[in-house]
Amino acid sequence: MTPYLLMAASALVLALSGTPVMRLVALRFGVIDQPAARKIHANPVPLLGGAAIYIAFIVVLLLFGDRRYIHEVIGIFIGASLMSLMGVLDDRWGLGSYIKLGGQLLAAGILIYSGVQVRVWGGWLDIAVTIIWVVGITNAMNLLDNMDGLSGGIALIAAVFFTLLSALSDQYLVGTLAAALAGGCAGFLVYNWNPAQIFMGDTGSLFLGFLLAAVGIKLRFPSNSDTITWMIPVLVMGVPVFDTTLVFLSRLRRGKNPLTTPGRDHISHRLALLTGSRREAVLLCYLLAGALGLGAIFITQANVIEATVVAIAVGATMLYGLWFFEFRNGGVRQP
Repeated sequence: MTPYLLMAASALVLALSGTPVMRLVALRFGVIDQPAARKIHANPVPLLGGAAIYIAFIVVLLLFGDRRYIHEVIGIFIGASLMSLMGVLDDRWGLGSYIKLGGQLLAAGILIYSGVQVRVWGGWLDIAVTIIWVVGITNAMNLLDNMDGLSGGIALIAAVFFTLLSALSDQYLVGTLAAALAGGCAGFLVYNWNPAQIFMGDTGSLFLGFLLAAVGIKLRFPSNSDTITWMIPVLVMGVPVFDTTLVFLSRLRRGKNPLTTPGRDHISHRLALLTGSRREAVLLCYLLAGALGLGAIFITQANVIEATVVAIAVGATMLYGLWFFEFRNGGVRQP
């Protein structure tokens, strides 16, 4: 764990020092998120916080990356850089949803070409599942970025658990990627906690989603069957997966486009209505992410029956959550 702590600490220092710089850059070039009826902030907030996470991550990757994995690292680097660049363009000028989807598909293709893909069934099915996972998690993290400290904090928790899981299975590449990301997110979160001084923007959320998806694919537990292994990254990314499912269900029920329709219909907004506090809502999301991460660690030591019981319990809980928030609790209530 010592090398991973050093990587995380290095990324933390870089993000702590780089985020204020990116805030000044955003103000200088007008990359600012303006208040709107569908948004919860009342004052303009600079974007580009995600660029500080990206830079911290890349520097640590260059310093600590293992050349044995150079082909895969190059693929991850190019895909992550594409997502970050596309996010910058979207934050500054706005990109259409189809352009962003095209960029995500291209990044997923680069990942597959570099050898980072799901390997369960073989052939085109593995490729299709890889594309769905990468595009799905990338968009899930983008959708989750709707409240101060939420997306960055969830990414931090996921990265910490991926680091722990990599240490348990002795997977240096996964540990390097996850530890660098954890440190970068922690440094950014200092400035993004409520009330936020800067937002990560799509520059950060698209990058984080892509990278976490790639890390989830690379994580392997050879001692466990494929029946168990696939559950681990899904549990670690459980909060964004649940949030996206809830948002899609809610918007489709209302006859809205789930990808292009903004709204306060996320799990964070609904928890804020229940608790009366945005900070408490975010902390509850953190708690849920932590519980799911612990479940992922348990599964690594479980047999197929035990893992299946955990998966059924988590699935049933999420189904109850969908019913509670969307049906029992009256669906979406806009202020």
